[in-house]
Amino acid sequence: MAPGQRLRFTGAIAGVGSTSGVRLVVGRWLESPLGEFADVMVEDGAGHRTLLAPNEAVARFVTGTYAFDEVCLTPVSVTVTDAGWDVRAGDHVAAYLGLGRRMPLGWLLRGVPPRVATSTTWAALVDPVARVALRGVRTRGVAVEGRREWYGATDRHAVTSLTGSWRGSALGDLAAVDPPCRFGFSSTPTRPGVTSVVTTVEVLGD
Repeated sequence: MAPGQRLRFTGAIAGVGSTSGVRLVVGRWLESPLGEFADVMVEDGAGHRTLLAPNEAVARFVTGTYAFDEVCLTPVSVTVTDAGWDVRAGDHVAAYLGLGRRMPLGWLLRGVPPRVATSTTWAALVDPVARVALRGVRTRGVAVEGRREWYGATDRHAVTSLTGSWRGSALGDLAAVDPPCRFGFSSTPTRPGVTSVVTTVEVLGD
């Protein structure tokens, strides 16, 4: 990848907490330089951070952007319906996220023209607001290896229920994403939800 190259990932991110203390951040990427893929970032109650990636190319890119204590290569799938997300990651994660209505923030995001909402300029402009309004959330920042990153959100729906397991142990019921996840400069919002997003990552060159 050429120095200064900007790569765009179009898809959605689900962020949920659980009463067991495990927090999940699930990425479902429909268009990206790595093709269509899904990945799962997990932080347990003790703060151990695990990346579940479907192949070495995804793992290499994600670990060059976010920080983890453990990386596992395993098949990852996300089946999406109007009712929810069915997330599977080998023997590690089996979870179902029930979806609710579009959130008020989602309605606000939909009012911004997509070309504006997904631009790095807009992400920079709204970052000060996001920091105040959404605990732990940033829309721009510097990631691992000095990569710059911007999040352009275009919609948001509530997650209303959670069932499943993490490495054979029950996740428990749905809970807030609290404390915020520590994979990078930004966490998902505290309230569980699914955010449609275009993520732009500027790489320094590999």
